[in-house]
Amino acid sequence: MRAPLLLLPAVLLVLSALATSAQAPADATVERLYGHPGYRVAAQYLARDYDRFVDELIQLTEVPAPPFGEDARADAFVELARASGLSDIERDEEGNVLILRPGTGNLLLVVAAHLDTVFPPETDVTVRRNGTILSAPGIGDNSQGVAALLAIARALDFGMLHTTSNILFVANVGEEGPGSLRGVRHLFTKGRYAGRIDAFISIDGMGSGNYITTGGVGSLRYRVTFDGPGGHSYGAFGLVNPANALAAAIRHIGAIAVPASPRTTFNVGLIGGGTSVNTIPSSVWMDVDLRSESPDELQRLDAAFRDAVDRAVDEENRARSTSSGRISATIDLLGERPSGRTPHTDRLVRTTAAAMRITGLEPQYGWSSTDANLPMSLGVPAITIDTGIRGDRAHAPDEWIDIERGRVVSGLQRVLLIVLGAAM
Repeated sequence: MRAPLLLLPAVLLVLSALATSAQAPADATVERLYGHPGYRVAAQYLARDYDRFVDELIQLTEVPAPPFGEDARADAFVELARASGLSDIERDEEGNVLILRPGTGNLLLVVAAHLDTVFPPETDVTVRRNGTILSAPGIGDNSQGVAALLAIARALDFGMLHTTSNILFVANVGEEGPGSLRGVRHLFTKGRYAGRIDAFISIDGMGSGNYITTGGVGSLRYRVTFDGPGGHSYGAFGLVNPANALAAAIRHIGAIAVPASPRTTFNVGLIGGGTSVNTIPSSVWMDVDLRSESPDELQRLDAAFRDAVDRAVDEENRARSTSSGRISATIDLLGERPSGRTPHTDRLVRTTAAAMRITGLEPQYGWSSTDANLPMSLGVPAITIDTGIRGDRAHAPDEWIDIERGRVVSGLQRVLLIVLGAAM
């Protein structure tokens, strides 16, 4: 059960006034919170909760959560949440786990971390420990972020901290690769809280604890399939070949000029197809990734990419015989992430930066591709932060994090301060 939640009336009045002002002194607000007895109690609780945090982190990591296969990890998260004494827990239609912590007002802050990993279901996700180093696929991206949701929710309750905003903790599905942000997309466009979310914080990945993602890099991911008549490599030699068209398309894509700023990139990451070495393939394919900080530049890159594919098909059909059929290309969308940006002047960003400064870090700002892309694209203030847990090799089988106690505790305490400041 939750204990009664209290804040000093004077602090409540000051924070309510600051929340309505575009020029609110975020440093002063965070300074008041940082010295508040309730925050100090909650921060001390996080220090005592360290072992539980690590245990839950390991438990979550060792439950596979491949793209579109997050249910088992979601179930494990629900069990841990209930064991923590948290209530108002539900699963939405897309598979997200939602934990609502009521506030006194009507505003709604979402604090999210994604359940899914990039690894297929057969991946060995056993956690290996060497001193303070934990290694396993997905442990940093993003099991530690999901475990942080539970730790922060418990700390807020233990500190008897009352917030103006309602806080919705979300362990969401579909952030990685083919997921195409489906969990957060559902939350903002179809779920019961659609149209009601006022701010969004994503906890994702490893880092130094001082990086604020304020820009969402938009992306388009395609599978391009080249089809043709096929035939024997000797007997049908001279017919059009889909592999030649694919190769020409890659060459044309590689020649596309893109700006350095706003940063815009492209990549052909996978190719496949064919049946044997002595067969002209009837079908080959490639997967292409297009990205940009700018929606306009992404649109221009998309047009140039499509032109490259069309040119390659036309060249192959003109260069070789089409007596048995022509080359054609089909472009299928695999995933889309909208771009967006939260201004550095926004209260959410200023409060986050102030929390970093007061805990001894100098905030840095930048772009990435995370769950925050979706709310940014809708004009909802959104950021992505990390817990300050050091690690490396994200998306690799030997992914690792360092759970050195002091760094983990100080990182969680900083996240708590950011969430508390954002919810006032």
